[in-house]
Formats: sequence, C-alpha cells, structure tokens
Amino acid sequence: MVWTAGNKLAVAVANAGGLGLIGAGSMKPELLREHIRKCRAKTTKPFGVNLPLIRGDVDELARVIVEEEIKIIFTSSGTPQRFAEYFKLRGCIVVHVIASVKHAKKAESCGCDAVVAEGFEAGGHNGIDETTTLCLVPQVVDAVGIPVIAAGGIADGRQILAALALGAEGVQIGTRFAVTVESSAHDNYKRAVIAAEDGGTILTLKKLTPVRLVKNVFALSTDAAERDGATKEELETMLGKKRERLGIFDGDVENGEIEAGQSSGLVKELLTAEEVVQKLIREYNTALGKAKNWAM
Repeated sequence: MVWTAGNKLAVAVANAGGLGLIGAGSMKPELLREHIRKCRAKTTKPFGVNLPLIRGDVDELARVIVEEEIKIIFTSSGTPQRFAEYFKLRGCIVVHVIASVKHAKKAESCGCDAVVAEGFEAGGHNGIDETTTLCLVPQVVDAVGIPVIAAGGIADGRQILAALALGAEGVQIGTRFAVTVESSAHDNYKRAVIAAEDGGTILTLKKLTPVRLVKNVFALSTDAAERDGATKEELETMLGKKRERLGIFDGDVENGEIEAGQSSGLVKELLTAEEVVQKLIREYNTALGKAKNWAM
C-alpha cells in the first residue's frame, strides 16, 4: 500500500469500522510521525502502521512508531524476530505478513500475535512460491496456533466469507482500498486499476522480488526481458529508482509500477472507504444467507 495509505485512508477505514493502517513504506520517519498525529487528531478508533522491514531507515521508523505510542504494527518484507521483540516489550500487538507455512511458523516462534497469509494474487511484492490464497490460508491455519488473517486477491464480501470458511479470523484488503476517494494514489492509477479486467495483471521481476502489476509498457517489457534471459543486474537497471512512486503517486500509468492485485477485475468504481466497507458487509451477508440455504 505504498503511496496509497496515508492518514486520510487510515482514518476513513477506521471510522467505517475496519482497522486502518498507515503504510510507512513510502514515508520518511518524520513524515510518518506527521501522518500518525493527523490520524490521532481525526479519529478515536484504533489504527496501526505497516512497517516494511527492508527499509534502510527501519530502525528510525520503528522508533517513531514507539514514540507515538502506536500499539498495532503490521510488519512485512523481512524477518520479524528483532522487531517483534522490540515492539512486544513495549506492549504492542505485532502481526507479520507471510507467504508460506515456513515463514508463518517462524513468525509465531518470534512472538508475533498473528500472521497475514498473503497469496500471490496480491498486488505489489509477493512470495517466491506463488501459492494462492485458497491454498495458503488453510495450510497456515493448520500449522500455527496464532490467528491467521487472509490476504491476496480479496475485494468483496463473498471472498471474506470464503476466507473465514478456510479458518481465517479476518481479512486484509489492499487493492480495493487503494482505489477509494481517500487513497493518496494518483487518479490515473485508480482509473488504471478500475479498467483492468481478469488477466489484467502480471507477476514479473521474479529474479529480483516478484511483484504483481497492472499490465502496461513497463510491466510487459520487464516480463519479456526476463523471459528472454535478462540477468538480475539488467532487470535492476530496467527497474531503476522510484518506479513505484512514478506509477502510483505521480500517475505515469505506462512507465511506472501500477501495483495492484488480481482483484482489480472486481474493482468497478471509485468509492469512499466507508462505501467500500458497507458494500463488503452487504456482500458478505448475502453470501452467508446463500450458504445457509445450501446447508439446509
């Protein structure tokens, strides 16, 4: 959720009844502090921060999170051991995003309170095994004793019911909320995701870190180069710097990274975060009603 989940989106989700998260992946420490304080000024509801552990300034970001007394932290993109201990000693709830049973067990052994089991349908960076949400979630549920949150390709209430049926305690939703009024993403990004249909995304840059993108000039050219045998170094050159910002925040929908999940095909309109939450609830209740009828 880099370049999409600032204080406006986190507040809107929190006030609508979800757990709003500030995405620290695109923020310097003092900007993160600013967003946390703006969140706190706008809502009395719980909210948290997502902290990518691969950030070079991760220690500074973690310090800001603690100084601002955030009690719910979702970590991702790295081993959680050092930071789980750091946050837990300060009374925080720590949830780690994983893409395999092995990493789920590791997160549990590090003291994480829950894991997000994210299938490779998800937008942005993905696990190397390409395990789908439908297959990953029940395996993780069987493997660990801590709560499991399902993620990856989830954008409507039918999928929430399915995730709960697989044993998840809840869901984490990215792409659907990235395309909301309160998202800080560029309008061009939002339009590109809405326009994407089934088959509209691609998993590429596998020799670096697999990333799911809406198909555009950049995504298709890197995929072609990788299939033609491009080296890791050549792909790094193609990727360059700040490609995520170029696509998501600056709105260059041909040359930037348009990170979005396979759930893009389910995103048909621009809504407010509150409208999304209410729609999810209606869809869930409708699906639940149908399931009860089938069971009778």
